[in-house]
Amino acid sequence: MPQVRAHARKASPWIRRGVQIFFFLLVAVIATTGALAERGVDVPALGEGASLHAICPFGGVVSFWQLFTTGTLVKKIHDSAIVLALIALVLTVLFGPVICGWVCPLGSVQEWLGGLGRKLFKKRYNAFVPRKLDKVLRYLRYLVLAWVSYMTIMTGTLVFQDYDPYFTLFQFWTGEVAVTGFIVLGLTLVLSLFVERPFCKYACPYGAFQGIFNLVRIFGIKRNASTCIDCKACDRACPMNIEVSTSGTVRDHQCISCMKCVSDAACPVADTVLLAAGKIQAVAKPSKEA
Repeated sequence: MPQVRAHARKASPWIRRGVQIFFFLLVAVIATTGALAERGVDVPALGEGASLHAICPFGGVVSFWQLFTTGTLVKKIHDSAIVLALIALVLTVLFGPVICGWVCPLGSVQEWLGGLGRKLFKKRYNAFVPRKLDKVLRYLRYLVLAWVSYMTIMTGTLVFQDYDPYFTLFQFWTGEVAVTGFIVLGLTLVLSLFVERPFCKYACPYGAFQGIFNLVRIFGIKRNASTCIDCKACDRACPMNIEVSTSGTVRDHQCISCMKCVSDAACPVADTVLLAAGKIQAVAKPSKEA
């Protein structure tokens, strides 16, 4: 008989929430002090900060082609972005898109607004988009990734900056943000009240890049079918609408490794949904009479 736990509030989700808040504040402080330093305003207690581009791993991703072909970086990109891109790549190969699920401040903001949307719309939240349409829309971010990569290679500039809600979120007060950036950020924030992580699902080029590695990641989200009680708690917990309850190993390109579905967070049965490498050792399936 599987060990079914009481549906008590578990501590592990708060670890992730703490990590999200930490990185949101860290990026906000670094980006703000960096922007002030460019204007000759120093904040001694916080140091000089850095450009927002210097701490964004996606800038390193779109710079690789120019780096390999010419030995130079795309305009505004710093060496640190390349280092961060490599670190993020290693983490993604090991654990999947943890940058999306744990670190990205824009993803966190969408998720926090989603909490309000869930209170407003209850069960309707995250179910407004018809399932068939939703499945098609989720591939739009790969078109965005292809467009951004191509245009960056052709122009040698960060063309996505004018549309990037992440850049807009932390630089809206600087005068460097294009009108299109404000429009995309505004749409993202409003849609977050109806759809969980709309930009992540449908438009984020870096999320698309990371999502590819769900096919080959070493540590995956795995479901032990022999102890699963088909309660669908993992499905309801997943912000990306992935049907974890029908998977052996989750390979969906939309998984963000948020760990909301695992036995330490949502699944009521111990060691049934978990992060693991290799195969889960199966146990005898309990009889229905039990």
